[in-house]
Amino acid sequence: MTEPIRVLQVFAKLNRGGSETMIMNLYRHIDRSKVQFDFVVHTEEKCAFDDEIEQLGGRIFRVPRYTGNNHFAYKKAWYGFFANHPEYKIIHGHVRSTASIYLWIAKKFRIITIAHSHNTSSGNGLSAVVKNIFQYPIRYIADHLFACSLPAGRWLFGDKALSKEKFKIVKNAIDTEKFIFNEETRNEKRDELRINGKFVIGHVGRFHPQKNHDFLIDLFKKIHNRNRNAVLLLVGDGELRKSIKGKVDKLELSDNVIFTGIRSDVPELFQAMDIFLFPSNYEGLGIVVVEAQASGLPCIVADTIPKEAIVSANVKSISLKDDIISWAESVLQYSSGYNRRNLYNMIVESGYDIKSTAIYLEDFYKNNG
Repeated sequence: MTEPIRVLQVFAKLNRGGSETMIMNLYRHIDRSKVQFDFVVHTEEKCAFDDEIEQLGGRIFRVPRYTGNNHFAYKKAWYGFFANHPEYKIIHGHVRSTASIYLWIAKKFRIITIAHSHNTSSGNGLSAVVKNIFQYPIRYIADHLFACSLPAGRWLFGDKALSKEKFKIVKNAIDTEKFIFNEETRNEKRDELRINGKFVIGHVGRFHPQKNHDFLIDLFKKIHNRNRNAVLLLVGDGELRKSIKGKVDKLELSDNVIFTGIRSDVPELFQAMDIFLFPSNYEGLGIVVVEAQASGLPCIVADTIPKEAIVSANVKSISLKDDIISWAESVLQYSSGYNRRNLYNMIVESGYDIKSTAIYLEDFYKNNG
């Protein structure tokens, strides 16, 4: 019996972010007798997906987090890794800031290299400038350029790359069946969260400047002033959670904002919501917007969300430059109820169902491994 092709996936950490969740969805659905994933991470801490990866037959390796000061040690770690692991034929890089280093080294070991763009910005400040400089050579180094959307591809690889054969859109597919609206699940989750009879506004995302939680809390304050029955459900964790919690306390909203932390039951939490709010400053795609649509939720999102994520009439885009009152009014119009529809077929037809993407990527790996 032939051994499966082993593909090396590179991440910073294996927590429940968008790109990590996408790869895990694919990992669960590929034929692991033919293609097996292993992972390199840039952390020593145990992460959300570690146990499941090992249960599925994957291995997790660790390299030091790149700081600049450890440039030569970082390169040495990768040289040592590839020298000790000749079994890898393909490396799929999701960490873009140092991809020009580890993909370049991988090529020296005759490994097929994939760079995958999941975003449209590095953020702000000096660190963002440094990242952008480091990222520029990726378009010339990688054998294949993947992106979750055209804007994400254009941002990381440049306009010229989009017309090249090595560029491909790989949609951040979801396990659509898990998100189909279910009244019983909705009631169970609302009981668990003690939000029965409430107007539940939901958000899923890490606490990071990209996700614009400051604006989200200001907006919720306006909404709550108009509707005392409103609650805000914040799913996720991150560096800004403590400061956002402080802002919630200062605005006297503590009884009306629920911080769930990192959860493994996100599809069920979508069932408990009445509307999904997503005012990100930038997004490569915004896969949670697709998930929210799959669960039948109306969505109010920033116009920074790529059009590829909008696959139904359930989504309204608003500029972040618009008055916050117009945002609040758009949300409040759903406070009297909304008839949720099953959008399964629409999600599948738009190419976001995990089954078709898993088949595509499995074939890609087999043909290139």
